[in-house]
Amino acid sequence: MWHVQTPERSAPRVRTAPRGVPHGIKARWYLPAALFIDVAGTGFPVAVLFTTHFQPWPVPSAVATAGAWVAVRTARSRYTKRSLGESRGALPVLHDWLILVGVLAVVRAAGDLRHSQLICLAALLPALVATLFCRKFTYRHLARARRRAHGVTRVLLLGEPAAADDVAGYLAARTDHPYVVVGAVAVGAGELSSGIRVAARLGEQMPEAHGIDLMPVLGAALELEADVALVAPGRGLSGERLRRISWGLHDAGLELAISPGLLEVAVKRVETVSAAGMALLRIVPPVRRGMQPVLKAVMDRGGAILGLIVLSPLLLLVAAAVRGTSAGPVFYRSERIGQGGVPFLMWKFRSMHVNADARKAELAEQNENDGAMFKMRRDPRVTRVGRILRRTSLDELPQLINVAYGEMSLVGPRPPLADEVALYSDVERRRLNVRPGMTGLWQISGRSDLSWDETVALDLSYVDNWSFTSDVDVMARTLRAVVDGRGAY
Repeated sequence: MWHVQTPERSAPRVRTAPRGVPHGIKARWYLPAALFIDVAGTGFPVAVLFTTHFQPWPVPSAVATAGAWVAVRTARSRYTKRSLGESRGALPVLHDWLILVGVLAVVRAAGDLRHSQLICLAALLPALVATLFCRKFTYRHLARARRRAHGVTRVLLLGEPAAADDVAGYLAARTDHPYVVVGAVAVGAGELSSGIRVAARLGEQMPEAHGIDLMPVLGAALELEADVALVAPGRGLSGERLRRISWGLHDAGLELAISPGLLEVAVKRVETVSAAGMALLRIVPPVRRGMQPVLKAVMDRGGAILGLIVLSPLLLLVAAAVRGTSAGPVFYRSERIGQGGVPFLMWKFRSMHVNADARKAELAEQNENDGAMFKMRRDPRVTRVGRILRRTSLDELPQLINVAYGEMSLVGPRPPLADEVALYSDVERRRLNVRPGMTGLWQISGRSDLSWDETVALDLSYVDNWSFTSDVDVMARTLRAVVDGRGAY
C-alpha cells in the first residue's frame, strides 16, 4: 500500500542560517523599486496617452493617478516589509487595480471630467502589467536569497522532542518561506532526531517560579540570535505555562508563534476567534456548495466548448500528424477514475505505439516514479510526434471533450488509472473528492519531475483549499508551464 511520506519518518535536512549573516532583512531596494515602478508605470502612460490623444490636463492627471495608485497599494499594505517579495500571485494586484479603476471612475463622475473612458482604461493597463512584473521579479530574487539563507527569520523551537522534530521536518522540507530553525529548547527528556542543536532544556512539569522556565529560553534566543520563538504545543507546554513564557518573551521584545499542527490549510480558511479567554483557530470547511462551484461548472463547460471550437484547426492538424506518422488510431482512450471513484474514458491524442499497454509490464523495473504512477523520461513506447505532443501538452487537448461532458474539470487533481487507485491509502483516496483536471497544481509545479509524495500533497492541498479564484490563477500559470515544458515526458 502506497502512502504519503511524512517528515517524522525520516530525519529532515535542516536549512541553516550562518551566524553573522543579516537575517530577517530583505534587500533594501525592494521598497524603492516597488514605488518607482508603481509611480512610473502609472504616471508615464497616462501622461503620454492623454497628450497624444488631446485629453485635458495630461500632467496633473498623471500625477493624480500615480498618487492614487500608491495610495491604494499603501492602504492594502503592499509596501510593508512583511509583504514585499512574499508573493507573485496576480489576484491581489488585480484586486488593487480594480479598486483604482473604481476610485478614478468616481472622481471622474463627481468632477464631471470629460476624459475618454476608453483612453483612461488603456492608460491604466500598464500600471497593472508593471506592478505584476515587479512583484514577480522581487519574489524570485527573494526566493533565491532564501535558498542561500539570506533574508530569513531565525526560529527557536520550543516543545517536546517529538513535536519539535515534526515542526522542524515540515519547515525543512520546503524553502518557499522565511523560517529557518537555528536551535531548540526541548521540554522533557529525549533527543531530537532532526539534528537541531538543543540550546536549553526545560523540565516536564511547570515550575513554581516563573524565571526557571524563562531564563533558559531567553538565553537560548540571545545566543542563537533568534527572531521568533516557535512553540510546538504538547502536554508539557500548554495553558498557564505557555502563558507565562509568552509574557517573558514579549517583555523581552521577542516574537512568539505557535504551530497548531495543521498541514496544508490555506490562510483564507483560517479565522482567529476567542472563547472563554482562549485564542482559537476556526478552520472553515472546504468550498463545496454555493456560487463558487456554480461558477466553476460554467467556466468548465463554457471554456471546454469554446476551446473545442476555437482550437478545431489545431486539433485537425495534430490529428493528421498522428495518423500520418505512425500506424494506429488518432485518439487514445484510457479508463480513468473520476470524482467519487466513478470510472470514465479519458480522451488523448495517441502519443505511443499501439502496443504500448502490453509493453508496460516489461518496463516496470525502469519506472522512474517512486509511487503508484508509471513514468519514464525516455519511454521507448513514445512515437517521435508523441514526444513533441507531450513536450507541448498538445496530446491532452482532447480532454476538453471530457470537460464538456462533466467527467473532468479544467483544473483539478491528475486523473489516475484504476490500478493506481487500487493502491491508494485512505489519505490518497481523498483526491477523488473532486473531479480530475486537465491542469492543476501538479502541472505548474513540475509534472513528472515531482515525486509521488509531492504529487499527492499538491492534489490534497487543492482538494482542501479550492476556490474559483485559485482555479483562475492555476490556468494563468499553466501557460508558462506548458511553454517551459519542464517535467513533460
